[in-house]
Amino acid sequence: MFDHLRSPFTLRGVTFRNRIFSSGHQTLLAKSGLVTDAFIAYHEARARGGASLIISEAISVHESAYFNQSVPSGYLNAVLPGYRKLADAVHAHDCRLIGQLFHPGAEVAAFLEDGSRPVAWAPSAHEVERYLVIARPMSVALIEDVIEGYGDTAARMIEGGFDGVEVMAHHGYLPIQFLNPRVNHRDDEYGGSFDNRLRFLNAVHDNVRKKVGEEKVVGVRISTDEKTHTGLVEDEVIEVIRALDRADRFDFFNIALGSSSTTQGAAHIVPPMVFEQGYIAPYAERVKQATNRAVLAVGRMNRPQDAEQALAAGQADMIGMTRAQICDPELGNKIEQGRSDEIRVCIACNQACIGHYALGAPISCIQYPEAGRELAFGRRIPAAEPRAIGVVGGGPAGMKAAAVAAERGHRVTLYEKAAQVGGQALLAARLPQREEFGGIVTNLEREMRAAGVDIRTGVEMTSASIRAADPDVVIIATGAVSHMPDLEISGGASIFDAWQVIKDEVECGDSVVIADWRGDLIGLGLALKLVQTGRRVRLATVANCAGVSVQHYVRDPLIGELSRLGVEFTHYARLAGADEDTAYFQHASGGHVIEFHDTDTLVVCYGHRSVMDLWQELEGWDREVHCIGDALTPRTAEEAVLEGLKVGSTI
Repeated sequence: MFDHLRSPFTLRGVTFRNRIFSSGHQTLLAKSGLVTDAFIAYHEARARGGASLIISEAISVHESAYFNQSVPSGYLNAVLPGYRKLADAVHAHDCRLIGQLFHPGAEVAAFLEDGSRPVAWAPSAHEVERYLVIARPMSVALIEDVIEGYGDTAARMIEGGFDGVEVMAHHGYLPIQFLNPRVNHRDDEYGGSFDNRLRFLNAVHDNVRKKVGEEKVVGVRISTDEKTHTGLVEDEVIEVIRALDRADRFDFFNIALGSSSTTQGAAHIVPPMVFEQGYIAPYAERVKQATNRAVLAVGRMNRPQDAEQALAAGQADMIGMTRAQICDPELGNKIEQGRSDEIRVCIACNQACIGHYALGAPISCIQYPEAGRELAFGRRIPAAEPRAIGVVGGGPAGMKAAAVAAERGHRVTLYEKAAQVGGQALLAARLPQREEFGGIVTNLEREMRAAGVDIRTGVEMTSASIRAADPDVVIIATGAVSHMPDLEISGGASIFDAWQVIKDEVECGDSVVIADWRGDLIGLGLALKLVQTGRRVRLATVANCAGVSVQHYVRDPLIGELSRLGVEFTHYARLAGADEDTAYFQHASGGHVIEFHDTDTLVVCYGHRSVMDLWQELEGWDREVHCIGDALTPRTAEEAVLEGLKVGSTI
């Protein structure tokens, strides 16, 4: 019954109705430094769905705190009207609102609107490996002005209706840069000794507290281990927390891991499915043992049972289920109402949540593309007239279209020629470290059944059988098949396509070359699958980087693991052909030949081709016909589910 998750919690006189919160995460829904209606609708959906606390995303405290164009400018009075609308929307659902106080310091990821790089300010001059930035040391005058900016921005948030603020001292941002002796090389009152390095964070707290008053909540988010070679380690951060506790500073410690300064540390910012679920809990527990203050924990807490276990064990006081609520904004209500088996569980794929951030696009979710699109798709509009709809194909596109259309009142029948729905998602889940991806199938199938979709598996529909079924509308979601390009092949060459290897239908030799065209998880996953069996594996990709299409928090740990296991990478390699012991490629930029000798097996990952037969045969029929997902053109599960949502919402 999740009694701990459902229980209230009080902090500095503010009562939270349960222990579930949404942690600060950038949505890219703010524009020109201001809160927008889309921003408000996104957070309100999570408040309405049962979260007791929304910690809104990073808000700049000073003009020197530039990170990208979508960070709200909290140092300007122009933000106040948006703040008030946000606070009113969240409070209307008995949910509290805390705002993040942000200065990136040296961690500047983006460019200015004119394309030039901004100045990256930090305690000392140093190089930021991940962003290729050289930081400029802050003067004492600038430090003091930034400290005032923290307090002024906090006061502005409170004036706008926020219940409290959270100082961002995690993921390598400015406050933790001051704390780190391997980054802070100052020889004045803000550097050197432990007390001097702590001075900046102490001053920020004191300035904020003075300007917001004693009744408002003031917390800090801090990485207990930055998980990188130059970062703070756990013992050092625990010492900081103890010092803050003794000085009666901060009402809560919101525990994070990692740092944005390196690829190694950044993977922990939004940990992908390779990290164990709930792995943040032991770190939070050690903080809990070091302080009497409230401890909040965020990090791979996507299942309510993991959150409940951490609370029951006394490892934390509140749990940030952030991606879990991006994927299912009704999570809190479902837990409260005893409907936890209906939760759409996050699979930590990172593709459309943090993955959209890297693309400069607003936040969403591959399973729940309504996220970030609440103004357009936030509620189901009942169909004006129920119609009979036939959906051909039970992959993610077809399943989403069927579920949404049926929720709106249509009579929907889904036909899938295989014995099980799921399409290519079932293949993705067979790759090493990708088993959780199968959750998208489980979740979408449950949604179809709940909506009343008539699901018929083992049925291959033809144009004749579709016409005989006589639906009002047909949605073609027949997907795609693996593609084998035209190659120069001589006798004796052992060549398989990716799907054959994933399904274990063939046996590869001891020395394998993988020809990768898409730069996606198929090539990387196959490399891991094969190298784990002791084979020599060479991955040749036509892209400029292996896994170039994969969200980097997912890609980087996997490439690190493949490198450790001895996989050899070649970039800009376009497949040309093969013979009995050599695979031949052409350099995609230089045009010269690349030869891979001693090749026993060539595995070809060269994309897909749409299954278009039914679409072509029904062309000109006098019924409404739609084509979505890979049947329209091969892409990813994200586009498939989004197109399913769109067509299911408009019929």
